[in-house]
Amino acid sequence: MKVVALAGGTGGAKLAHGLQAVLSPGDLHVIVNTGDDTERHGLVVMPDHDAVLYMLSGRFDDDRGWGISGETWTVMDALAELGEPTWFRLGDRDFATHIARTARLREGSTLTAAVLAIQDALGIPTRILPMTDTSVPTQVRTDAGWLDFQEYFVHQAQAPEVREIRFSGMEAALPTDEVAAALAAADVVIIGPSNPLVSVGPILAVPGMTDLLATARARDVPVIAVSGIVGGVALKGPADRMLTSLGYESSARGVAAQYTEQIDGFVLDSVDTELEPSVAALGLRTLVTDTIMADHAGRARLAREVLAFAGTFRGAAA
Repeated sequence: MKVVALAGGTGGAKLAHGLQAVLSPGDLHVIVNTGDDTERHGLVVMPDHDAVLYMLSGRFDDDRGWGISGETWTVMDALAELGEPTWFRLGDRDFATHIARTARLREGSTLTAAVLAIQDALGIPTRILPMTDTSVPTQVRTDAGWLDFQEYFVHQAQAPEVREIRFSGMEAALPTDEVAAALAAADVVIIGPSNPLVSVGPILAVPGMTDLLATARARDVPVIAVSGIVGGVALKGPADRMLTSLGYESSARGVAAQYTEQIDGFVLDSVDTELEPSVAALGLRTLVTDTIMADHAGRARLAREVLAFAGTFRGAAA
């Protein structure tokens, strides 16, 4: 079974890790959000890509919820001594990732080529693909004006109310050839339990991306989304508050409503069982299960259940 996962942030990375554990090597491609990419200390930093990179290479710090396990902070401490801003924390090994990637970009590599080279160096069997090679930074409008996403998310700790979201430069972006090829070969597409507005939203906003999904669905490839909202709240991050402040419903049903034009099936947590009829009323087939991925075994279990659910759709590979 050839599977493509759309992911951004920790939830999507966890499900991707589970999928990698249960699929044969090379059968998984992960399309990642690049809207929250930023530049720090002259280096290109890709938070969502790197969350997936570190998760799939077994390096992710599950205790801290970001970065690399066993990290040290010598460079960050030295930057602080030199008066550099340190609100965006980068560990020493994390710095190495950004240095290697930025060097490749300055040598003329595309973003996709640069990240694939790093994945190959780490021996990851899964291809992690940027949604586009074009810079499309996410910005949020608060009562104080427009903010770059990491200023809002990290520096201001997601405190301001979000009134509007935009993806700067998106009109000039295109899916990469690698993304198009992965979707053309897919038997199943899975949207991970990521923030639907600023993690999955930018992926779907790339001009031509929804056309690629529509083409896949036209050949009976099921597109399944997993809710990142459980019991009305986000397990991590500001998705619930963003949905509410932008006038949407902060619930599994509210997440499903964001995707109704792109998906065939929706997975919601057992806590939200009472919402299943209203999700089904959106025209979606549903799976109600435990979506909390508390450990590696939980990630693999959910991955198997989602793949089994996808297999019930006509045309899904066995």
